Amino acid sequence: MVGRKTDPGVRIHHELLNKKPGYWNMAEIRVTRKDDETFEITVRESTITTHTVRLTKDYYQKLTAGKVAPETLIQQSFEFLLERESNTMILGRFDLPVIGHYFPEYEKIIVGRL
Repeated sequence: MVGRKTDPGVRIHHELLNKKPGYWNMAEIRVTRKDDETFEITVRESTITTHTVRLTKDYYQKLTAGKVAPETLIQQSFEFLLERESNTMILGRFDLPVIGHYFPEYEKIIVGRL
């Protein structure tokens, strides 16, 4: 509609919907390595949550071929999850492959992002 002014909020909402997944996710994700295979993740949204995730070396290699740090894989995996559910819905403790049980597209998408 030529010449029609739109509400700025509508325009912003429309622009956000057209961005790549995760672009507008305002959560702060902090990943801390606890040992070789265990990571603690703190997610700050309206509620702060803490999660413990286990990442085996084999699964890390399968998804990344060693091209990124394990912390990057974990960070991207949480961004993937937060695009689909709130941080309060994410399990408090899990092995990273569990994501694929809930979201079968996980591995394909995460490999494409890394």
